[in-house]
Amino acid sequence: MFTIVSKKNIAPQEFDIWVEAPRIAKHTKAGQFVVIRIDECGERIPLTIADNDEKKGLIRLIFQVIGNTTAKMSTLEVGDSILDISGPLGTPSEIKNYGTVLMVGGGVGIAALYPIIKALKLAGNKVITILGGRTSDLVIMKEDCAEYSDELIITTDDGSEGMKGVVTGAMEMVVEKGEEIDHCWCIGPSIMMKYGAITAKKLNLPIFVSLNSLMIDGTGMCGCCRVTVDNKIRFACVDGPEFDGLKVDWDEFMSRLTQYKKEEKASMKKYETEVGEQPWH
Repeated sequence: MFTIVSKKNIAPQEFDIWVEAPRIAKHTKAGQFVVIRIDECGERIPLTIADNDEKKGLIRLIFQVIGNTTAKMSTLEVGDSILDISGPLGTPSEIKNYGTVLMVGGGVGIAALYPIIKALKLAGNKVITILGGRTSDLVIMKEDCAEYSDELIITTDDGSEGMKGVVTGAMEMVVEKGEEIDHCWCIGPSIMMKYGAITAKKLNLPIFVSLNSLMIDGTGMCGCCRVTVDNKIRFACVDGPEFDGLKVDWDEFMSRLTQYKKEEKASMKKYETEVGEQPWH
């Protein structure tokens, strides 16, 4: 059992929790994730490790309510427990001193980007960070990211904060200003990562993305998380989740993400019928 020690509602339908998990906290590295199961009847879902405190034995998980399991998870309070947390899983990010790095995040993907930002800054890089969202209240972890960024740029679709527009426009602006970017990361909704990769190619920038594939066991056995990268089958759970964004088959990846939408909606509707309206509505 893994006890929740803090909980915050940081954006509409988005929650930030710290959980007691000493062994995971001790060994986790930037870019890795866990697979959780709330209770004995629960499904297994992957969540990025957004931060860790090795001394206190805690890991930080940030999640968005998008289905049955995350809806149930949002109702857990401080003192409640998660039954299973397996990890750290996945191949860690390639952290080294590249020089100047451009970090691009959107939505709940910012939670996955943050530990990489932190690790790259501690490795001596100049870090330029772009965070985007439809509106200001959907751009999470701004203060966290700013702490380890030499420059922080906010973009919002509606202009409610920072630059009006999308993250790809800010990527182009940074390069047009004369910044020489040695490497780039882009993590967020699949459509954002696809166009982030297209923009990186246009700007001649190497780019990593983190693929949030459908996943079950997280150890490479089930094949659920398979993706095509450089015309080869790869498994996001063990070969990733980070891949060269210029080599991902984005159309296949995005198509596979929608494979069980009908079942997911039915499961969520059943849950809402059983428990009634929840505070995140």
